[in-house]
Amino acid sequence: MTERSRIEYHEQQLSTSIEVGDRVEQGRAYCNLGNAYHSLGQFQQAIEYHKQYLSIAIEVGDRAGQGGAYGNLGNAYDSLGQFQQAIEYHKQDLSIAIEVSDRAGQGRAYGNLGNAYQSLGQFQRAIEYHKQHLSIAIEVGDRAGQGGAYGNLGNAYDSLGQFQQAIEYHKQHLSIAIEVGDRAGQGGAYGNLGNAYQSLGQFQQAIEYHKKHLSIAIEVGDRAGQGRAYGNLGNAYKSLGQFQQAIEYHKQHLSIAIEVGDRAGQGRAYGNLGNAYQSLGQFQQAIEYHKQRLSIAIEVGDRAGQGCAYGNLGNAYDSLGQFQQAIEYHKQDLSIAIEVGDRAGQGGAYGNLGNAYQSLGQFQQAIEYHKQRLSIAIEVGDRAGQGRAYGNLGGAYLYLEEFEQSMKHHKQCLSIAIEVGGRNEEGWAYGSLGSVYESLGDLPRAIEHYEQSLSIAKEVGNRSREGYAYAYLGHAYMSLKQFQQAIEYHKQQLKIAKEVADMFLEALSYAYLGETLMLSGSLDEAVVHFKFSVKTFDTIRGSFISEDAWKISFRERYASSYRCLCRVLIALQKTGEALYAAERGRAGALLDALKIKYGFTFLSPISNETEEDFAYISRNTSVLTTFIALDNGTISLWVLGKKTNAIFRQAVSKSKGSHKDPFDALLKDSLKKIGAGRDVRCENRSLDVLSDKSASSTWGDDKTSIPSHENIDWLQPLHDVVFGPIEDLLDGDELVVVPDGALCLAPWTALSETLRIRIIPSLTSLKVIRDSSSEYHSKTGALLVGDPCLRKVTNKRDKPIYDQLEFAKTEVEMIGKLLDSQPLTGEAATKEEVLRRIDSVALIHIAAHGGQETGEIALAPNPEWQSKTRIPTEEDYMLKMSDLQAIKLRARLVVLSCCHSGQGEVSSEGVVGMARAFLFAGARSVLASLWAIDDKATMVFMECFYQHLRVGESASTALQKAMKRLRDSDDFSAPKYWAPFVLIGDDVTMEFDVNR
Repeated sequence: MTERSRIEYHEQQLSTSIEVGDRVEQGRAYCNLGNAYHSLGQFQQAIEYHKQYLSIAIEVGDRAGQGGAYGNLGNAYDSLGQFQQAIEYHKQDLSIAIEVSDRAGQGRAYGNLGNAYQSLGQFQRAIEYHKQHLSIAIEVGDRAGQGGAYGNLGNAYDSLGQFQQAIEYHKQHLSIAIEVGDRAGQGGAYGNLGNAYQSLGQFQQAIEYHKKHLSIAIEVGDRAGQGRAYGNLGNAYKSLGQFQQAIEYHKQHLSIAIEVGDRAGQGRAYGNLGNAYQSLGQFQQAIEYHKQRLSIAIEVGDRAGQGCAYGNLGNAYDSLGQFQQAIEYHKQDLSIAIEVGDRAGQGGAYGNLGNAYQSLGQFQQAIEYHKQRLSIAIEVGDRAGQGRAYGNLGGAYLYLEEFEQSMKHHKQCLSIAIEVGGRNEEGWAYGSLGSVYESLGDLPRAIEHYEQSLSIAKEVGNRSREGYAYAYLGHAYMSLKQFQQAIEYHKQQLKIAKEVADMFLEALSYAYLGETLMLSGSLDEAVVHFKFSVKTFDTIRGSFISEDAWKISFRERYASSYRCLCRVLIALQKTGEALYAAERGRAGALLDALKIKYGFTFLSPISNETEEDFAYISRNTSVLTTFIALDNGTISLWVLGKKTNAIFRQAVSKSKGSHKDPFDALLKDSLKKIGAGRDVRCENRSLDVLSDKSASSTWGDDKTSIPSHENIDWLQPLHDVVFGPIEDLLDGDELVVVPDGALCLAPWTALSETLRIRIIPSLTSLKVIRDSSSEYHSKTGALLVGDPCLRKVTNKRDKPIYDQLEFAKTEVEMIGKLLDSQPLTGEAATKEEVLRRIDSVALIHIAAHGGQETGEIALAPNPEWQSKTRIPTEEDYMLKMSDLQAIKLRARLVVLSCCHSGQGEVSSEGVVGMARAFLFAGARSVLASLWAIDDKATMVFMECFYQHLRVGESASTALQKAMKRLRDSDDFSAPKYWAPFVLIGDDVTMEFDVNR
């Protein structure tokens, strides 16, 4: 009989009992209906029926019935994730059972309490209750009850990571179920055994047990049980890396759950499908499934299920590189876990937050979260969880190049994996330790650990993990210059990648094969493999939503493929193809955003028609342009001019130092001479000059210490590096630069007094901006923001964090008079108001405090903060990159008169910061600053800039003349005042009414 049939039967029973006025029978009918709806995952409906049963039991004085109703209500609230409420009901059930001397009832209440505390992650307490249940079941001779208690104990020990102990209990449950002829119980025991062996990494054994569970469920007609068995089989095959097989099983689970009306089961099936598609790299599909899981959890009031769905959504967005969105979901997961008192769930959420912050490169924050995860795992006695926390900590320390700490934590992870018998985790730990040894240059020990990881992956049948082990081994042998062995391993990696449909592993295989062939001198073959690599990566990239953040992050993983392809093509003297490869290697993220904003079709990925593609770009380069590519101390430059072929030049660093990046060292050296380094503090937009003004050149052979920047041309070394090789080609008065690496943060505009220089992220991006409809960008309207009031933003001692900016206010008021536009200043310059006005104007000018890392802008707090917290949070006042992602700007020009507004993280596609975010949002051109700027000097600079802009001169001309004004002045002639400003994007003119 299906649950639906049972419901119909019990509804008839209820109708009859109401008709004849039999209250006791009505109570039984309500109880049976509640249990039936509970089985369907419709917990709120179940609760309503159990409450009606309880009401009747109280009315007729049935104490045992009251206890049973409390127990059923507790089970329903436990399924909803409302564990404290469940515990209260189970305690009432236990109290009544003790009162009426119902020993069997006491045992069941203890068992239910154990399950509730297990849901809370309080596993030791859960075990105590299950042992009390077991003791009573033995006392009263309840063999079925003993079996249930053994099964619950097994699940608790499984949660603790004590898998062998869990297996012993499940086997005792199975033995009793066979003894008493409980086929459904046998099936449940087989399923639990399968889960325990899966935790051990013994996936084939797990699959055997799940198949036995499935067979019994089919035999006894338990459709819901069949669904659970299919779900467990899906999870086991996912662990093996056989994702398509996993998806088939999860779809069968979903189908059955829909058939029997099991909403909670449908939710779990959707969640499992989401996890399987995430493993395939199909993150958008995964997100859709996780959202369906979340929707059902909200529908049935399942708080724990909601938390799980939020956690899975966070993991999917983390995989997409949308780390801020991931963090928001993980925080919602954490909030729910705290709300329901789920300590184990809190630990999992902290671990996921750590992984997200690690993906952001915020390793110290990641470490804090992983330590919280570890602390909770130790508190609840979760050995397996401790091992995972140690492994994640080891990974974070490896990124920080703290190798001793990394090794220590990975060894702890390995030790626990061996202790609990987790073979899959053991293989992961060996691979991680191999990475540490490889980073330390100990390749023999790295290979030894990679081989152990490979051996375990083969043993447990984890094909995906096996593929990655081959990747690591191949890379290590390549470093040893044993190229043939490396090629063999990477070919095995490629074979597995195709077998398990792991496109990232496939792209990595091609990249590693290309690199090995390049180093071995087989350049033509290397080109073929690098092209396959970038093509595969572009296919993966094309399957995701076009979000700038993930594009940058994901491209960082394979930027080396483009760099290596460019390097090999240059070696083969195919410099035209090399330029196209380099261009494609950095163009993607911004182009995707522009595609959404303007609806343009872009160039295809790398193909055999590179000459034609290059000619397309070249014909549309109307301004003298130099494209720069940096590669291990070598600078490659292509100079493009209208109706001319690209001219290629190359130079090699003569630095004898040990710098990893001589270009970065050169830039830092130049900035240090004027006290404009990135580590300079910003207060009142003023410059906090470094005390040490001496430095030495890191380019060429000049090692002379220079005592003061006033006595030297501080830009000359940088000028010589960039323009020295192409000086004979620089004619005219305008130059567009496509910079790379550290040079993305160079003060380009200050490098020449005769050239008007601006930068663009890629060649194609400028064409796309220029080809946008002339009607797209606004021609009128200005948003002027200056000196936002930040008095309420304080530290813990109630001291304001930010000073007010006197000249910033004067600056925007001056611009407002020139343009006849009323600025937002003081308390009116709120984040909310700025975002409300920002998308409809031609000009945006913001004069405010800028953050040091990415140039995020401090505005006045939104008024609503006072109803939420004692002091405003960053969400209330800080304009961040994430705030701009949902905006469709129409601005022709954005002027960020803020410290560090041109700063950000340097990636393969440029600088990730506020200036780029404004371009992403649709701005045609952005003027930004590269370091901390002086409040008064900037006001003078901007006054001159707008005077020239107002009479119709272009942004680059106005910028050049404003720089000259300060350079020739008595007060602001030092480079620190006039050199930080850089123009990014198109060279726009503005349509102001000069007769006003």
